[in-house]
Amino acid sequence: MFSGSFTALITPFKNGAVDEQSYQDLVQAQIDAGTHGLVPCGTTGESPTLSHEEHMRVTELCLEVNAGKLKIIAGTGSNATEEAIMLQRHARDAGADAGLVVTPYYNKPTQAGLIAHYRAIADSVDLPIIIYNIPARSVVDMTVETMATLAKHSNVVGVKDATADLVRPLATRLACGPDFCQLSGEDATAVPFLSQGGHGCISVTSNIAPKLCADLHNAWNEGDRVKVQEINDLLLPLHDAMFCESSPGPVKYAAQLMGMASAELRLPLVEISDASKKKVEAALKGAGLLG
Repeated sequence: MFSGSFTALITPFKNGAVDEQSYQDLVQAQIDAGTHGLVPCGTTGESPTLSHEEHMRVTELCLEVNAGKLKIIAGTGSNATEEAIMLQRHARDAGADAGLVVTPYYNKPTQAGLIAHYRAIADSVDLPIIIYNIPARSVVDMTVETMATLAKHSNVVGVKDATADLVRPLATRLACGPDFCQLSGEDATAVPFLSQGGHGCISVTSNIAPKLCADLHNAWNEGDRVKVQEINDLLLPLHDAMFCESSPGPVKYAAQLMGMASAELRLPLVEISDASKKKVEAALKGAGLLG
């Protein structure tokens, strides 16, 4: 079971190239802060603008520093099934614990197409799959019924649910069973998601607040609801700020303010606005992360 706070890692760039040293420093800082798991090459890692070679290298850099300490769910999805199989196979060979496979974007497959896509990957590569359901970005929404069908495959073990539908985790648990891993893909809904049967969160905010995010899940597991509420209240302004523009623009700017990495993005993403910068800075100060 994958549970707790998983960080959807940013991919730092320097003069257009992957900044390998900053990336590995970020991974080590996450481990030191008590994060429960790491997700390289997801949406926050700007995977759509990484070449195949960069994508695989970033996954390898993460695994190298991690050295088996935390669970690693590597981003391996694509709107081309054969490409997803290739990335899933690489993640397996590199030593990842699972692949995060996004629902195919732009192609707009039917539910039957989604079943065929995921079954092809699951049949081709013996590595657990976490389905990444994010209709706001990929247009298609995998239904609970489709997910239950796919959950029957031994390699399909869970979902990153970025629908922000808080009925969904309960319906999914009833349809897929309590052992089907459910990770929220929306930072601000992490606590209610847990209360409806979820197991954790793949977080953007934990790039810059890894200890707070991990502490929230630790408190939940310990039954300390007062502490959960305190941390959740503290984190909400950060969550809001991290999504004031398209991610990962705001979180990369936050990382730069904190001296962690450059805010550099790849086109078509561009530097966030001055108004957004002020919001990010205020949120960091409010959470005690910036002097």
